[in-house]
Amino acid sequence: MSDDTKKNELDFTSDADMREYVTASVEGQLFGVPVLSVQDVLGPEKLANIPLAPSEVAGALNLRGRIVTVIDLRQRLGLEPADRVKSMSIVVDHHHELYSLLIDEVGEVLSVPAENYERNPPTLDPRWRDVSGGIYRLDGKLMVILEVDKLLDFVKSAAA
Repeated sequence: MSDDTKKNELDFTSDADMREYVTASVEGQLFGVPVLSVQDVLGPEKLANIPLAPSEVAGALNLRGRIVTVIDLRQRLGLEPADRVKSMSIVVDHHHELYSLLIDEVGEVLSVPAENYERNPPTLDPRWRDVSGGIYRLDGKLMVILEVDKLLDFVKSAAA
């Protein structure tokens, strides 16, 4: 086997062992949303109010002809409401419905080795632990992996 063939096999193996996340932050906490869950990233958008919606629902927006429910991630975590003028959004698919997660800022797409994954530490803030699928330690920072299903479970119970 040539050196080039070995190199390509090694590259393929290492790619398979990598996980990709769209990074973002809320209240200074870095978190990642699995790339395959992300449909879009939006800048500040004009939102329509939804009367009688739970406090976590910031409103709705029109995304290329689809009505998207906007969730204020800060309020979902029990923090002060987001600044709607400056906040960005990550659009995710949850049970074939689109939801826009209002956040402080979007980072980059980050590839991390699967072997660096850790379970939630007991010291992780309970607000994050309730919606987290684990963590990655990155150069002095902790990236919390956001589980979209856990985060949006309240929508299912509010509709019932």
